[in-house]
Amino acid sequence: MSAGPDAFFIRSAMRSDLDAVRSLLVETWHDTYDALIGREKVTEITHSWHSVPALAARLERARSEFIVADNGGQIAGMAYAEASKDGRTVLLRQLYVLPSMQRQGIGSQLLNEIADCYPEARRVVVEVEEKNERAIAFYRAHGFWESERRADPLGHEVVVYQRAAAVWSGL
Repeated sequence: MSAGPDAFFIRSAMRSDLDAVRSLLVETWHDTYDALIGREKVTEITHSWHSVPALAARLERARSEFIVADNGGQIAGMAYAEASKDGRTVLLRQLYVLPSMQRQGIGSQLLNEIADCYPEARRVVVEVEEKNERAIAFYRAHGFWESERRADPLGHEVVVYQRAAAVWSGL
């Protein structure tokens, strides 16, 4: 039996969380992207982008928030965001929930907490791989709209979604 979202609390990530966060990212990326870009490429990406040193560097970045959903025994989700220099734009770099824990409100809790961390923001921006239908549905359900399409550094088409501050707070 899995815990509901009320059993999880959202808090700042700590160095001691990084192995669990890495495992969460590896599992979630394989679940999401193996069919889209191939298992080998996902393994390569997660080895680099989601290594413990790469995650640890995020703990120190200015104008950033790195949070986790924790029930005291398991980290079921994580989010990482950075604010622009003027604080008016939030770039949501990551929001992932373990596949077995999705559709239980944890992603919404993480998104709410990110919103609370940036009260001065006017908009939030997130890039989503164009074939990641679950993520697109999640962001659309939370009031995001498509603002542009472009290629990411790997050459994959991504869709940029954004949401205005007027609807950003109080998700």
